[in-house]
Amino acid sequence: MTLITCLTAQAQHAATGDKLFTLEELNFGGVNYHAMQPENMFLTWWGDRLMYQDAEEGGSVDDSGRRTALFTLADVEAAAGTASWHTAMYASYPYPDQPLVLLRNSRERILYNFSTRQVEWRQPAAGERESHWNASSRHVAYVTADQLHVRTADGQDRQLTTDGSRQTVYGQTVHRNEFGIDEGLFWSPDGQRLAFYRMDQSMVADYPQVDVFEREARHAPDKYPMAGMTTHRVTVGVYDVATGRLTYLDTPAAPLTPNAEQTPVYFTNIAWSPDSRSIYIQELNRRQNHMQLVRYDALTGERRQTLLTESSDRYVEPMHPIQFLPWDHTQFILQSQRDGFNHVYIYNVEGRLVRQLTRGPWVVMDVLGFCRPTKSLVIASNEVHPLQRNLYSVDMKSGRRTPIDNGTGCHRAVLSATGRKLYDRYTAPDVPRVIDLVDVVRAARQRAYLPPAPLGRGAGTRLLTAADPWAGYRQPLFESGTLKAADGQTDLYWRMVKPHDFTPDKRYPTVVYVYGGPHAHNVDASWHWASRSWETYMAQKGYIVFILDNRGSENRGLDFEQATWHRLGQVEMQDQMAGVDYLKSLPYVDAGRLGVHGWSYGGYMTISLMTNYPQVFEMGVAGGPVIDWPWYEVMYGERYMGTPQDNAEGYEQTSLVSKARNLQGRLQIILGYNDPTVVPQHTLRFLKACVEAGTQPDLFVYPGEEHNMRGHASVHLHERITRYFDDYLKNER
Repeated sequence: MTLITCLTAQAQHAATGDKLFTLEELNFGGVNYHAMQPENMFLTWWGDRLMYQDAEEGGSVDDSGRRTALFTLADVEAAAGTASWHTAMYASYPYPDQPLVLLRNSRERILYNFSTRQVEWRQPAAGERESHWNASSRHVAYVTADQLHVRTADGQDRQLTTDGSRQTVYGQTVHRNEFGIDEGLFWSPDGQRLAFYRMDQSMVADYPQVDVFEREARHAPDKYPMAGMTTHRVTVGVYDVATGRLTYLDTPAAPLTPNAEQTPVYFTNIAWSPDSRSIYIQELNRRQNHMQLVRYDALTGERRQTLLTESSDRYVEPMHPIQFLPWDHTQFILQSQRDGFNHVYIYNVEGRLVRQLTRGPWVVMDVLGFCRPTKSLVIASNEVHPLQRNLYSVDMKSGRRTPIDNGTGCHRAVLSATGRKLYDRYTAPDVPRVIDLVDVVRAARQRAYLPPAPLGRGAGTRLLTAADPWAGYRQPLFESGTLKAADGQTDLYWRMVKPHDFTPDKRYPTVVYVYGGPHAHNVDASWHWASRSWETYMAQKGYIVFILDNRGSENRGLDFEQATWHRLGQVEMQDQMAGVDYLKSLPYVDAGRLGVHGWSYGGYMTISLMTNYPQVFEMGVAGGPVIDWPWYEVMYGERYMGTPQDNAEGYEQTSLVSKARNLQGRLQIILGYNDPTVVPQHTLRFLKACVEAGTQPDLFVYPGEEHNMRGHASVHLHERITRYFDDYLKNER
């Protein structure tokens, strides 16, 4: 792998200094954390004009990178007559042809005209949760006190529901945020109709969480549908602002228990037609192996047409709504993994496949949008290398892909309104951050005939080159490479972090950091190979830290990702042990001082490795660990494991309860006391099994915290993890 070898060498020779890092600088909850991050810019678009967003002002950035201030918060406060506009960093410019900026505080939202320096429009905003504002109509939908409301452009407030509660949830995410769902309110393009989720979870069992901060501890339950048990029922409503009519789509009344067969249970990826008259939903059965794209009449709620279906002998996982072509509303694009990799397909509105637009043994990682001037699609993919993220312009007729970045590292870009321009945040193992303004049309034309060249030459303008914020510190060595998976064929990618004064003549205690689960990866070609800052802290204290992305992790295609199906943790352990074998082959790794640490799925992997290979790992720290998959939630658990009823052998094999007797090394389990994701039952049942088996894990609990420690508690957490390694791994025995 030429890319790996080249950039590893560059990373190894990074400049170092004498200052030592602290967790207050390295951890995201630390008081000095932001000062240690690469310089950045807050940017957005006003049509095709790039806008910067500073704390006290907003303005434009021209094609040469020159900034022009257009308004300040002092201007806004003078015009609005209030002094509570705390930052301009989240300002937006909803109308490409009007000099209006949208701002909001806790009491109201306003449209401020930065040409006339007047407030042109204002709307109350007090008490809004989950709010979704529409630029076309200026109506806003929101939730307050569990009820769904619409506030019209003239400030008229309409309460749409009366039965909202923790049992009946309106306008919020459903299906526990699976299937790419991250919101529950969906305005039509014209802003006159609102689609929304309604989730009835009255039939779902309560998990008995407890609020311990009252004088008398208070019952504060979560709704938590576990694998194989009764789940919630979701419906989709539509509110017509003009008529005041509330209609529910005629979605199937699905059974709530696992015998759903092909009946849709999950309603995902809601999309509107450009004319605001139809709604498209990707519907998935309980087994998650059959998806159908269905069109509904938004005026009547009638189920009009099943456009296409997709099935698998394992699972189908729709993650993206369809997107209509801006210049041809008779066609739309759909993302699918049907050929083994996530690619883009073009369909017409009758459900006929027009063409597969992208193809190959690589993954479309994101669809940024359409470039209207060239009638092309702009995507991010890992076609160049599995660890990279690069940008392409794709011709919608031929499928020809033209690179529009420099061909290295990881690029995250945002398109302008017409797609003519983008701003690109770029990073590489030895590049903290670069931001470029790129003319997509010009870049595509130039690169169509020339090999990729650095941006900023002809098609792009360099807006920012961030200096190394760690200059002057004793920086560790960051390396990356490949090894073969346990199958002897598949390439796996790893990262290694070594002390700044590393010498191959010394033997180092080594930490295996692991996640290992779906929809995540630890290693990519971004700054420091995507190293977590805690790894730097551990390297500074004299450890080597090793991270391996096993089979089952993301962005490598279905065969790679589904290798773990119905047997979570098993293939992953085999691959992690292939990594351990590699570590043992290195003369500077002390095989007698191997530790392991991970959180969530990584906590599950930590305990799995320590109890399945007890003679290998001296100690470990498992955070928020899954212990037994029947206690995990329905959507995620059943996708990868099926139900306990249908996959009893798989559930038994993957359970860690029966493995408690195998524990030999020192194990610390850490969890948030009020974790709603991996509920505390997991850890408590494992501790009970350890008591019965006579094994001795340690436990630390964060009262009031959820699945991840928030704020400064995270600094405390990482200090605690570090001390455990210092106590039980660092010194030779």
